Amino acid sequence: MAVERKFVQDGFTKALVDEYLAKELNRAGYGGMIMNRTPMGTQITVYAEKPGMVIGKGGKLIRKITRDLDRKFRLDNPQIDVQDVGRGDYNARVVANRLASSLERGWYFRKAGQSMLRRVMDSGAKGCEIIISGKLTGPRSRTEKFVAGYIKHSGKPADEIVDTGYSVAVKKLGVIGCQVRIIPPDKTPPDQFNITAAPQASVEETPVEVKPAETGAISAPATATPAEERKTELDALLESEPSQMPSATAPPEIAEEAPAQKIQTQAEGEEKPAQE
Repeated sequence: MAVERKFVQDGFTKALVDEYLAKELNRAGYGGMIMNRTPMGTQITVYAEKPGMVIGKGGKLIRKITRDLDRKFRLDNPQIDVQDVGRGDYNARVVANRLASSLERGWYFRKAGQSMLRRVMDSGAKGCEIIISGKLTGPRSRTEKFVAGYIKHSGKPADEIVDTGYSVAVKKLGVIGCQVRIIPPDKTPPDQFNITAAPQASVEETPVEVKPAETGAISAPATATPAEERKTELDALLESEPSQMPSATAPPEIAEEAPAQKIQTQAEGEEKPAQE
């Protein structure tokens, strides 16, 4: 068998096994399965709301399922492991089965869809989408959609964070398909981000610096810039060598003594002729 045909055959077998388990474990709240190939055989992990009903009384039901998987689907040494599905409102397969069961019991499709949508969102899911298609109210088929929250429909996030489930409700007028898509609260969408505030530094009391003059301590001389050094040298030079140029204006003391000397000279000149 070619490699391509082998992959196609494995996918077809997996779909048949999933359909068989959904039919046999409908009352146990079937929530999906995972099939892995191992050297010891085929490992099948079954998720259900009621694991006790999957095992059966004394393990009777699980032995029957193992025998059927070996004979009908030709699986190599099938080994079934039963796990609890956890919160059923986060499993799209479980919600789809509940919705189909409600429609089969006679619930109006809009009431059933809104009720399931509100129940899923109240449980804490980030988003939910329910699509009901078929003969809902008359001979003509139509589709109704109920959406709430955040849902991704394409790309890699649609495969990683979105849980998809499908179920069928059988009624007198025909079958009604129920498709459910849920984003659980523990999944993080790729376009979601949080802005956190910058950490504030703790305000500590800084010690007051005491000047050296107050304490009597001698501080180390500060290094002066070249401009300050040149200015200091110029001041020292001016202080040590006073200017030799005569001042244009006489000092105030000399200016005050000059009139007195002039008056005295005039008086001496007047006395000299009298003596002669």
